[in-house]
Order: sequence, then structure tokens, then C-alpha cells
Amino acid sequence: MLPHEKNPLLDFSGLPRFADIKPEHVAPAIDQLLADGRATTEAAVKAKPTWDQFVAPLEDANERVGRAWGQVAHLHAVMDSPALREVYNANLPKVTKYWTELGHNEALFEKYKALKDSREFSSLSAARKKIAENALRDFRLGGAELPPEKKKRYAEIQEELARLSAKFSENVLDATNAFSILVDKTQIAGIPDDVLEAAREAAQKGGKDGWKFTLHMPSYLPAMQYADDRALREKLYHASSTRASEFGKPEWDNAPLIARIVPLRRELARLLGYQDFAEVSLVPKMAKSSSQVLAFLDDLARRARPFAEKDVDELREFSKAELNIADLQAWDVAYASEKLRAKRYSFSDQEVKQYFPKDVVVRGLFRVAETLYQVKIQEAKAPVWHPDVHFFEVRDSSGAAIGQFYMDLYARETKRGGAWMDDAITRRRKRGQIQIPVAYLNCNFSRPVGGKPALFTHDEVLTLFHEFGHGLHHLLTRVEDLGVSGINGVEWDAVELPSQFMENFCWEWDVLREMTRHVDTGLPIPRMLFDRMLAAKNFQSGLGMLRQIEFAVFDMRLHSDFDPAAGRSALALLEEVRKQVAVLHPPAYNRFPNSFGHIFGGGYAAGYYSYKWAEVLSADAYSFFEENGVLDPKTGGRFRDEILAVGGSRPAAESFRAFRGREPSVEALLRHNGMIAA
Repeated sequence: MLPHEKNPLLDFSGLPRFADIKPEHVAPAIDQLLADGRATTEAAVKAKPTWDQFVAPLEDANERVGRAWGQVAHLHAVMDSPALREVYNANLPKVTKYWTELGHNEALFEKYKALKDSREFSSLSAARKKIAENALRDFRLGGAELPPEKKKRYAEIQEELARLSAKFSENVLDATNAFSILVDKTQIAGIPDDVLEAAREAAQKGGKDGWKFTLHMPSYLPAMQYADDRALREKLYHASSTRASEFGKPEWDNAPLIARIVPLRRELARLLGYQDFAEVSLVPKMAKSSSQVLAFLDDLARRARPFAEKDVDELREFSKAELNIADLQAWDVAYASEKLRAKRYSFSDQEVKQYFPKDVVVRGLFRVAETLYQVKIQEAKAPVWHPDVHFFEVRDSSGAAIGQFYMDLYARETKRGGAWMDDAITRRRKRGQIQIPVAYLNCNFSRPVGGKPALFTHDEVLTLFHEFGHGLHHLLTRVEDLGVSGINGVEWDAVELPSQFMENFCWEWDVLREMTRHVDTGLPIPRMLFDRMLAAKNFQSGLGMLRQIEFAVFDMRLHSDFDPAAGRSALALLEEVRKQVAVLHPPAYNRFPNSFGHIFGGGYAAGYYSYKWAEVLSADAYSFFEENGVLDPKTGGRFRDEILAVGGSRPAAESFRAFRGREPSVEALLRHNGMIAA
């Protein structure tokens, strides 16, 4: 075994040593930790079925595996390189096999049953009881009760699914990075100056004249929103919507991966005695069945459809009359929508963006958390993986550190797209001491250009608040046991509650006036402009809701009533769903499933509906703040106590009722989206 001085992945004494981690450290560390984990498992099987002799040693060993591999997986997501990708993919099967072995271990399963039936169980804390109950559930879902030949097949499927999922994400990243377009001055009309500055810098970096646009969101989205050149928009749209498909390099085509992933998931479910993968996915969630989820989505779609149809009619009429676009196409929607919004509400996203410099936004974000939860957030020093990354500490009213987090906000070619929060270290009591939680907050915003600070659109501010909501859920927990601390053990369809809840503050005057400073004048956003933003808040909300419902229905049906053996493709299913749900239809070449990382490269398979499910919870929770004062520390304290602090130590439905005093209602969500009167 390499001592941790030589292998930073084996050092668990503090924060990850990102400055020291190299690809050659991965295999030796993982091999050692998996060997230690297997030895600990053997000892645990022979130990008495008590928490201290059986559960605690397993928890310690598996935490070390999770923390080390978590650092590798994080670097693979944010600082991808050929060498790192190679060692990640070489070690992924080993790690997958280890977790599958644990899930199959009948002796461990019997130990947990013995613990549940023991006298000690009644004296355990609620958190530890929940961990034991979750473990029994997960052993059943992990195949512990399967006969040997089925266990073998289960393990093979898990390893193949892990490999396919990693490859799916890598293909999307590679296809995204492979495309760029160099334009000249005849094609840049309408595009904002700061976007052009970044595009010019990108071209110059490659030794070219002109302006370089890519499929990374800080480049792609403003071009689609503002470029007057329709042909340029069409080229960008075609490239983005056909990423990782048969229109590009064959080795990056994700269609064969999807065609393999979906039947493998169904086979896995049937090995466990379930009809389909959706049934397996929903066992640990709030929703009880795919039919319940689809009925929920159908009800929302029915309510949203009239608003979406009105949105489309207005957009088509405006495009024809004002923009001379008689045949509105997919590559026109963002452009025409921005023009319509600017005309109707007398402001543009670009105008608003000037009031959101990064440092001012971040301070305003922290102010909300500090006010609501009576904490203090301050920058600190720690090893980081890139110069853009900042590190912060969360301290309580006594000055004691209760959490820490990294913030990596800008897009780059080595980083996968999107925005996400992940846990680096989880809060727990260990040898009498509290191990404080640590989180990663990752976004893909535009970096500073032209000597000015980075400027965020209001949508990006919403994204930042969203991810920070996940972070607070992880950081402000008071649970002291690993399995249900922070976001651990929280039902997947409730885990978006704290994140979507935080977005609401971005529409509050008392919040925005403190987190805006014009990049040139230093003045806060004018109340008149804010009022226009508020008036436009639900602009095309019907379209936006139907789009999310379309993705959620596709995901749920793909994993429930879709039969992979029938010869139909996932794309054909999506087209069927669109006929039922959508009011805007993309061109036939659109290959959205091929870049749908949430369900093929992430953890949202048969779970994408959770965004809407949790949005009902978050809107209803926020309505309590609206009734009592949106920055009221007393209400914030109650939200922390009943939602954030308890983590997964009790069912999310109980936590919601404890906070709100009743069952959730969809009315607040509809009101926030302008679909019923306030």
C-alpha cells in the first residue's frame, strides 16, 4: 500500500488534494481500497449484528471507497484528459463490481435482518433505523435474493451499464468539442458585444481571424438568441441537435448505446422480479407507480396546453409580421422569442445581464442563505483543480465551521455540460468528532472577457441559486450518520425541492436590489426594469412546462411501456410523445435522445419527472415564505429544521408536512407559472 503522502487518493485526513492527484495514483488507490473493503466485509459477516460491530466498520470502509472514487469521477467531469479518461474507464468496472458484490452479499443481508430483529434496533436513533431499513430495501433491489446464475448476470449487466453510461457522456462531450464555426463581420449582426468579444478571443486563441462560435452554452445560446443571420442559427442548431448521432463520427454515435442501455435496464428489472425498469426506479421514490407519474404529468400538460398554444400562436404571428419569418423553425424560436419579449416588456436579456456581475451575484446569493439560516459564508484557501475554482466555508453564529464548498462556475472544453452539485465529503460523527460536509458546485457560465467581470443572465442566476439550494441541503444537515446525512437517502423525486425552492428568491425585489450592480455605472437594477422582468416572468411558461413534461413522459414511457424488443427506437417513442404533448415540433433530423445525459449518462432514468414533482413541493413550500416574509429568519429556521437539517432520516412526505402543516398542493406551482390567478 502506498502511504497517503505518496498517493493523495488514500489521504482522508482532510480536503481532497487536487493539486497532487495524478492519473497514475488512481489504480493503486482503488485496488487498495477495494481490497480493504472486501476484508472489512468478510469481518463484518462474522461480527455480531450490532451497529458498532457490524454497520460502523462497513460504513467507514465504504466511505473511503466512495470518497476516493468520487474525486476521480469529479475530475473526469470537470478536467477531462486522455490520461484521466483512460484510468477512469479502466477502474470503473472494478468499482461497479465491488458495489454489486456488496448488494449481492446474502450474509450481509442476513446480518441486517438480524439487526432489524434485535433488541438493539428499538434503541437506535431514527436516522440509524432508516439506514438499516434502506439497506434491507437496497439489498433486495441489488439482487441479494437472486440465485447464483442470476446474480452473475445481474453483475454483468451492472458493469456494462456503468461502461455505457460513461461512454455516453464522453461521446456528448467529444461531439460538443468537435464542432466550431468561424464567422466574419457579415454574420455577426445582432450578437451582443461581450459575446463577440469572447468569440473573437476564441478565434485568436486558435490563430484565426473572425469570431469562433461553439456548441458550449455560453457561446451557443446567445448566438441562437441574438444572431440576425438565420443561416448561422440553422447551422448551429443542426450541429447541436445532432450531437453524438449518425450525422457525426460513428464512434461518437450514442444511438447504439441507447439501444443497448434500455433493454439491459429492462432485463435487470425482470431479474429482480419487476415488470420494467420504472418499477425498480420508483421503489425508493415518493411516487408509487409509473401510472401515477404519467397521470400527474398528464394533468399538468392539460393545464399548461392552452397557455402553450397561445404562446406559439403569438410567436408565429409576431415572427411573420415583425421579423419576416413566415415559417417559424426550431432555430428561430429563441431568436423570435427574445425579440417578442423585448418588444412586449421593453427589455432584453442582454440589458438585464449588465446588472449581474459575478462577484455581486455571489455575494447576494450568500446574503440570502446567511439571512435565512443565520450562518456566515466566507472565502477560504484549499487545493483546487483549476484556477477558476473558489473555495468557501459556512460558519454558524458562534463562528464554528459547519460546511465547506467549491464553486466552479465557468465553461471549458474539459468540463461536461450543464450544472450540478455533488458531495465531496458527508457530515457524520466519527470517533466522537463531527466530520463537516463538503460540496462541489459546478456550472457552465461565460467567463470574463475584455477586462470586465463575468456577467450572468438572469437565467444563469436562477441556475446558480438552484445548485446552491442542493448545496445547502448537503451542507446544513444536522444528521450524524452517513447514510441519511445531507442529500443521502432523500427520495430522488424530493431531492429537487431545496434547489427549486431557492430559485424563487431571484424574483424578489428585496433580494435583487442587493445583488445587482451595473457593470459600468455601479448602480443597482432600477425598480422599473425589475417590474418589467416580473411582468415577463411567465412569458412562454406554458411552452416551458410542456417541454419539461415532454422529456419526463418520454423518460417514464421509455422505462415502462416501451418494449425494446419490438424493433422501435427511442427516437420513434419520442416522436410519439411529441405528438401527444408538444405544440412545437423540431425537424426530423433532431436527435435529442442522443445527448439526453440526465437519463442515459446520469441518475435520472425513470426519474426525470422528479423536476416537476419536486417543483410542486418547492412552490408550495415557498408560498409559506410569501405568507410570512420571504427573508424571515424564523421561517428560514423552520425550513432548515424540517427540510434541510433532517436529510434522508425520515420520509420526504413527513418532512414536508412538518414544515407546511399539510399535504402539498399544486395550486402554488400553477400560480407561480401564471396559470391561475394570484
